[in-house]
Amino acid sequence: MFQTIRLDCDERGVARLTLNRPDKHNALSGAMIGELTEAAGRLGRDPAVRVIVLSGAGTSFCAGGDLSWMKAQMATDGQTRAREATRLAMMLQALNTCPKPVIGCIQGNAFGGGVGMMAVCDVAIGAGHARFGLTETRLGLIPATIGPYVLARMGEAFARRVFMSARLFGAAEAVTLGLLARAVPADALDAAVEAEVAPYLSCAPGAVAEAKALARRLGPPIDDGVIAETIAALVRRWESPEAAEGIAAFFEKRKPGWAKPVA
Repeated sequence: MFQTIRLDCDERGVARLTLNRPDKHNALSGAMIGELTEAAGRLGRDPAVRVIVLSGAGTSFCAGGDLSWMKAQMATDGQTRAREATRLAMMLQALNTCPKPVIGCIQGNAFGGGVGMMAVCDVAIGAGHARFGLTETRLGLIPATIGPYVLARMGEAFARRVFMSARLFGAAEAVTLGLLARAVPADALDAAVEAEVAPYLSCAPGAVAEAKALARRLGPPIDDGVIAETIAALVRRWESPEAAEGIAAFFEKRKPGWAKPVA
């Protein structure tokens, strides 16, 4: 049924939600955004599901937003841009508010929106070789719709180390920043994820759901007003000359006009 994700569930109630565009490094296309939103709702409502493991097929976890999809938003009308930005924001919120615990199995690199996907997990375990980065500003964009979740996960002080610079960082630093709970060798990743999954199978599902909802309420608010602000910020950036130049430079395989030589 799904074209861009895989969804499987074992007899214990452990659902595996896999981003499945390995040839595109699991970049978030319009189709994938819709399918992830549907999957989050379906899993959240299914009483047989106890835990969700979120991972990616292939060598990357998620390369962020699909640049062809972003380019299309920049070329369309304002109403369509706002609608697509809203779809992206609501997909993240659907995963963030899913009543089931979401365990991130981060088997490869994650950039931009991929970091946002990590941040909506309740806990993320990563392979030690993986690299990460909030790379939007390199394209003239900003980490808008993912911003509330990244800030909630890292805290402002840690987030500001990497939120604006597009600097890449490794798994050990991702642990320091709070983005990953642990970094392990790639061949130990499945066992480390299973160690996070197993305790939930002894917990009352309703109590887990209510505890997660309480944690969200007590944490930084990510309400309709905050989400609307991030949508507006993303649309403004899509409409900016910097974004037009940054994405054009990417497709033309050249440096954007603002890029300076690094000493």
